[in-house]
Amino acid sequence: MKKKFIYLLTMVSLLFTASCEDMMDDINENVDNPSDVASKYIIPDALTSSAFSITATDYAFYASVYIEHNVGIYGQMYNAETRTSEPISSTTYNNTWNSNYSTLYSLKMVIDKCSEGGDEEGNYTTLGIAQVMTAYNLAILTDVMGDVPWSEALQPGVILQPTLDKQEAIYEQIFQYLKDGIENLGKETTHASLGKQDFIYGGDAELWTKFAYGLQARYLMRLSKISPKYNDVITAADNSFEEVEEQAIYTYDGAAATSPFYAFLQDRDYFGCSQSLKNKLDDRNDPRGSVFFKKYPGAASLVFAPNGKPEQIQKKYGISGLTSPTAPTYLLSYHELEFLKAEAYARLGNNPKAEASLIKAITAAFVKVGLTEGDAEEYYNASVKGRFNANPTSEIMMQKYLAFFEEESLEAYNDYRRLKAMGNNFITLENPKNTESSPKFPYRFVYGNSDVSANPNVFAATGDGQYVYSENVWWAGGAR
Repeated sequence: MKKKFIYLLTMVSLLFTASCEDMMDDINENVDNPSDVASKYIIPDALTSSAFSITATDYAFYASVYIEHNVGIYGQMYNAETRTSEPISSTTYNNTWNSNYSTLYSLKMVIDKCSEGGDEEGNYTTLGIAQVMTAYNLAILTDVMGDVPWSEALQPGVILQPTLDKQEAIYEQIFQYLKDGIENLGKETTHASLGKQDFIYGGDAELWTKFAYGLQARYLMRLSKISPKYNDVITAADNSFEEVEEQAIYTYDGAAATSPFYAFLQDRDYFGCSQSLKNKLDDRNDPRGSVFFKKYPGAASLVFAPNGKPEQIQKKYGISGLTSPTAPTYLLSYHELEFLKAEAYARLGNNPKAEASLIKAITAAFVKVGLTEGDAEEYYNASVKGRFNANPTSEIMMQKYLAFFEEESLEAYNDYRRLKAMGNNFITLENPKNTESSPKFPYRFVYGNSDVSANPNVFAATGDGQYVYSENVWWAGGAR
């Protein structure tokens, strides 16, 4: 009898404990932070982060200094301009590094949900969008960093210190994501459209497919030093945007959300107008000079900052005339596609088609900044055609460099490094730090401090950070 009593007491105790644990689980559950979220609620944040936190902030800000679209005249941008600490410090790009991986993890969750066996299996359009955006974000990461953690990354609680993957292998994955994304975007989905929750294309699978083909063209050209495939570039570009209205941009209303370059101007005011860029425009009597630059508000005149040696002072130098609260972030522009086709045709020796694409690119770039098609035609005939006839590829790349001011500075940085690696010194930079006895042009960005301090694999690859001045990434002929 005593044994039965003890047994019953034990069972009651266990039942009571289990009941209390269930109750505590209910109490501790945060209904405002659910552990499982539908993909339609993940995608908006992933798109916003891709545009605002990755494409258009620190990576773009620093790139604009390195390729002389802007001059860093104060704070960390002055340090970048004068090559003091910022280019080699692991804290410089840490915020964007973290955002890059956080966004890739969000996209991985969407891919898992919408793939076979996931709880949204058959949601092919959303799956395709997530795959295309994974390719896009992964390319941004490896293009500036080189080898990065990837195959072992995005596994919290499983692999805490992932190894670095080779950039060559990562690029194979990028093209696979685009291929898979295009295939899935072409399937009939069994789920409702993302609609307004897709801030880029409103859930339009056809436009997302065109964006994916455009990215194929961009990345095929990126590898042109390693494996030139200019016909494939043209084919991919021909499958992409047919008009400006189809380009991939993220827009801001100027009130609830403002353009990153505008926010940076308001919050920091660390940029001045680039003398180097002005010189290139003046050399061609380019009318965009009157649009690109304006004097600092309240200043007596427009003052340009000397590249590499400005005064560290605010409210003296002019500022960008393109910076505005509503200036969009360009994920892939129509004019970039036409420039890609122009370069590919020129390298294949088909100058008539190269010229036709170049004219389209310049026209779109002029209209983008408020000039007219007539302005573009007059400029082309007076200042570009002769230079194109003399050296088609050189003039195409110079026009692309000019057109990418300001929002596309990251792509201008990628182009500059690729061209230098190919021996095409078409764009002359004027910062004396690039040509002194110990040259200091940053050929890449240093890894983020979050992983430098926590992952010995990343720490070993970073060292003292000086490698950024001497080591190209793989697609530019480097080892990593």
